[in-house]
Amino acid sequence: QVEESAVSLWNWAVTKHTSSVVTDEQRAKLRFVACRLVCLCEGSDPLEGTIRRQILMSMKTGKGWIDIGKADLADGFLEIAMNSIEKLYAKLLKGSDGEADIHVHKADVEKNLFKVLSYQAESAVAQGDFQKAATCVQRCKDMLMKLPKETCYLSVLCYNFGVETYEWKRYEQSAFWLSQSYDIGKMDMKYSVGKEMQAKVLRLLATAYFEWDCNLYLDRALKAISLANQENLHPAGFFLKVKILLKSGASDEDVNSALAEFLHHEMSLDFCLNTAKLLLEHGRESVGFDLLKSLPERFETSPDLGKITLLHIEFLLQHKRELLAKQKVEEIIIGHYTGKQLLPEALNRLHIILWDRAAKHYEAKSYSEALHWYNYSVSFYTPRQIDQNLAKLQRNMASCYLNLKQVDKAKEAVKEAERCDPNSIFTKFSVYKIAVMEKDTDKAVEAVIAMGKLAEKPSQHEDKLRVEENAGTNLLSLAAQIALENEQQVVAIKALEYLSEHLEDCRQLFPALKCLVRLMLSKIMAENERKRDEDINSMLTYLTLAHKRLAESFTEEKFTGDMRILEAHWFRKIAWNLAVQFKGCPEKMRDFFLLSFKLSQFCPSDKAVLIAQKTCLLMAAAVDLEMGRQEVTPSEQMEFLTQALQHLQTCKEIWKVLKLTGDFAKDPTDTLLLLYEFEARSKLNDPTLHNLMESVWEQPQIEVKTLEIIASLAMESPARYPVLCKKALKSALNLHRKQTIIDAVEFSKCLHSLINLSLPTGLTDLDACVLQEVWDYFEDALNVVSITDAYPEMEILWLMTRAWNTGIFQYTVGKYKEAEQWCGLGMRFLSHLGSLKKSYE
Repeated sequence: QVEESAVSLWNWAVTKHTSSVVTDEQRAKLRFVACRLVCLCEGSDPLEGTIRRQILMSMKTGKGWIDIGKADLADGFLEIAMNSIEKLYAKLLKGSDGEADIHVHKADVEKNLFKVLSYQAESAVAQGDFQKAATCVQRCKDMLMKLPKETCYLSVLCYNFGVETYEWKRYEQSAFWLSQSYDIGKMDMKYSVGKEMQAKVLRLLATAYFEWDCNLYLDRALKAISLANQENLHPAGFFLKVKILLKSGASDEDVNSALAEFLHHEMSLDFCLNTAKLLLEHGRESVGFDLLKSLPERFETSPDLGKITLLHIEFLLQHKRELLAKQKVEEIIIGHYTGKQLLPEALNRLHIILWDRAAKHYEAKSYSEALHWYNYSVSFYTPRQIDQNLAKLQRNMASCYLNLKQVDKAKEAVKEAERCDPNSIFTKFSVYKIAVMEKDTDKAVEAVIAMGKLAEKPSQHEDKLRVEENAGTNLLSLAAQIALENEQQVVAIKALEYLSEHLEDCRQLFPALKCLVRLMLSKIMAENERKRDEDINSMLTYLTLAHKRLAESFTEEKFTGDMRILEAHWFRKIAWNLAVQFKGCPEKMRDFFLLSFKLSQFCPSDKAVLIAQKTCLLMAAAVDLEMGRQEVTPSEQMEFLTQALQHLQTCKEIWKVLKLTGDFAKDPTDTLLLLYEFEARSKLNDPTLHNLMESVWEQPQIEVKTLEIIASLAMESPARYPVLCKKALKSALNLHRKQTIIDAVEFSKCLHSLINLSLPTGLTDLDACVLQEVWDYFEDALNVVSITDAYPEMEILWLMTRAWNTGIFQYTVGKYKEAEQWCGLGMRFLSHLGSLKKSYE
């Protein structure tokens, strides 16, 4: 049952051979399984049919593995096949009835044996076992007398071995197999591979000897190729013979003799040209040029006749015979206008030759000679013809004229280029070069703008002969360089602006941006203030672009982290310096400080960078607060204050980190953060303001000045927080009292504000508690006045007047006792007045 299943599996695999249902590898695996199962089912004395089936299956399985490149898996099955053949032969001998039967059985077995041996040879070659392969082939070769029909098969097999080993550069083995193939092919002419195949074998054999060691095996290579040419005339055979002769250093006479052999036969023009090219490349000028001269007559009716002249021109130029080459070109030009035009392909090739020669002269600064060759190319165009290549040609000529200082002729050439291809970035570049040379700034800027717009569009036909991947950016870069060399700053700035927009490689972008920034800085410094605004905005744009590209640069492998840090430092410092420089323009100053902060975020957070970041954000917040104090709409004011709060929040986080790096006891940052945040939140009517102040009241080291500023801000429109103001002033007053030597002037100002807040002018109906509180302030003032002469006299007068007026207000409402007290309080200040005392007594 297992054997039947194995046979069914085998047959199924065979039926799927021509379909794509099963791949070659899958088929090899199916055969492997079926064959293994059949072998396992083999008894001690199998029938003849079973043995034959096993031979077939083992051979096919082995061959299948060889065909899919797994020769090592084939060996076992081929060995099984070989053993089964021996078993079959033994079994057939047992049942034979005489000499005649033995010969029949032997012939029957030898066919399978031949196949297995050939498969083993294939497997050995694939595995690099040359000796085993040679032994197997020799055994096959010995059997050909009895199996003459296999001659062709074995010859082709050896040829294939020769091809494989040649491709592996095992020339000695390749020569062996190809020799075997040729010898086997001669054994039986009836079943031979034919003369064409034999010649093919010999040509490859000659090539193997040639590439193995031409000097050592020259005779063998020549003998092989001569035999090949005798077997079958073929251009490849003649070409190889010439190649071998040239490599061996044969004389011109020997080479001419070889050429004579094939010139008697019909050979294609391309073959003859390739042969002439080979001769000239090997320095055989005499023979090569003689062959070229003979070809026009030989192929006078060929439409490709122009190819001969082109090759002639190319080699004349290569061998520095430029005058003769010019004569040949002029002959073609005459022919072009007398009905002997070149085919389009040949004409294109001629243009390439002419342009290459012109380019070489241009590089050597022989501009007149370059023009000479470009003019040859122009000769093939008709007047008023529109062609992109003609536009390119005219641009090249314009470059030559410019270098020769022939500006008028350059203009004419560019005008022609514009006529043929007006929307070409290269044409605009030519216009630009002339404008710069003539110092026509407006026209140069106009050309740069046009180039910048064209650089945004992918080129569809530009420079097919010498196309450059980044033509737009390369030309803009060159335009900037030309402008700088000609000291045209405005033009250079415009070119660098467009260049910076289009450069993708950060390693090219940042040097261009830095150059642009430097140029614009020098321009700004030279301008008066009225003209600066637009250029300052441009600087902001450049620095914003730098930030954007630094952020995008993390995906660029070639732009390293160190490069990013260096560039970020450079641009952040520029932004910082600009912010400081334009302090007269708060909005611009803020924008530059913010850009400096953003750029610094690409730098390592060391102490210096953190300090710079903190300062940038503080300055930005300060500017936003100042702008919020101006006459602006409520919505604008809210926007400024909200922005200021955002900057302050970020700054606080940075300040926390920075304080861990050292001693900042004398740094005013905490105070500034508090004051800025208080102002922003108070004017925004922020509900969290009181929470902020709770932490302030608890601070032991708060300064008097800080409290006084908080008091002032608490009442600065649109903020109105009298309770907070009063509390701040009280705290300030307490601090004044605690001083060893009271600053009478500052004390007086603080007391003045506190009294004004607590005792508004014009109010008569005041609560007794409030009056008592204010009375205490006046008593404080008297205490200080009595111990120092530094208390300002005007403040004493003011206190006297306020106390007296308060008494009068009390009198008007019938509160005579209180009126007497307050008026008496005022009188107590009178004695402390100086020069004003007499006036008020």
